[in-house]
Parts: sequence; structure tokens; C-alpha cells
Amino acid sequence: MPYDLKEVAAISGMPGLYRLLKPTRAGVIIEALDERGTRSVASARNKVSLLHEISIYTQDYDQTVPLTEVFDRIYQKYGTDLPLSNKSDDRDLTAFMGDIIPDYDRDRVYMSDIKKLVTWYRAVSTRLEYQAPTAEETTEEASADTASAPAKAKKKAGKKDDEPAKDEAMSTAGIIPATEETNAEGNPEAATSAKKSSKKKAE
Repeated sequence: MPYDLKEVAAISGMPGLYRLLKPTRAGVIIEALDERGTRSVASARNKVSLLHEISIYTQDYDQTVPLTEVFDRIYQKYGTDLPLSNKSDDRDLTAFMGDIIPDYDRDRVYMSDIKKLVTWYRAVSTRLEYQAPTAEETTEEASADTASAPAKAKKKAGKKDDEPAKDEAMSTAGIIPATEETNAEGNPEAATSAKKSSKKKAE
């Protein structure tokens, strides 16, 4: 793939992007995707959004554009020298988004999403190496997109009328648990769910 986003994530309550290095009992060891590359531990309570799980809504309700593909489109047009930033004029950002994804959904993709997209691309293109996709990878990605279309449609249906939450990476993002080690002890919500489940079984 052009930019490998499988281990790159946005973490709630923490600015910027991070590379996931190694899970621990307390959470996961992360490395900031910036010049300093500072390492720290993200708590299991933090919401982690892997970039390769994020896609952009289009006007076709059953179709989205994966962030990996969006980044590839930006690279093909601008390379690593993107002239925009999150502080650029809203009209320029809107025009940029329409150029990259002509049929993006204007109602469900917010200006905050476009600003994050620009910020994320600048960080990724600076720190990660671009790799041109092979013909085999292109075929595999096309097959995977076709197979996962129903799941994407179901995922989007639950977010159609929602405004973006403050801690979400994007309104188009799928928020996932920080690690598989997140459990009832470290997650109040999980504990509540477990109690409810036990109560139903007892009844």
C-alpha cells in the first residue's frame, strides 16, 4: 500500500498521530509521529482510531473511500508538498476536498474532518515512506472493498445524523478499543455491560 497506516492511530485526548509499538498490561506503547518521536504509554481507557480503519463518506450511501486511498490521491497530485494546512481558508479546504473526492458527502463530512485530513496527511507524508502499490495489491484491495460493502453500509447507518463527538478522530472514523486487553477492571463501561449481562442470565 502507498502509506502503511495499519499501526498509525489518532488517540483521544492526545494531539497528533502515533505509531503503535507494543501492547502492555496498562495499555499500549506509542511513538509520536513527529520529529521528536517521543515514546509514551496510552492507557487502555483511551479511544484509539487506527487510520487504516477510517474512510470518507461519499454521496453514494453504500460507498466510502478508505483513508489509505485518499492519501494516495493526495500524493499523486501534491506529493509530499501539500500547500494547505488546518489553518487555511475554509473555501480553499472545501475546494481541495472536492478535487480529491469529487463526490464526498457534504452533509456528513465536516470542515473539522477536512482539517484533520490535511493535518494527518502532512504528518504521515513527512514521517512515513511512500510505496507505490503493486498490481497484486490493487486487485486484493478491490476484492476486499467489494466483500466489506455491507458492513460499511451498516456502520454508516448508525452515524447518519450524528454530530462529531469531541474525542472522535473524524466524524467518518470507526472508534475502536485501545487494545484487546481492555476489560471490565480498566473500563467502567465494560464493567457495567458485564453486570447487566449477568443479571439477565440470572433472570
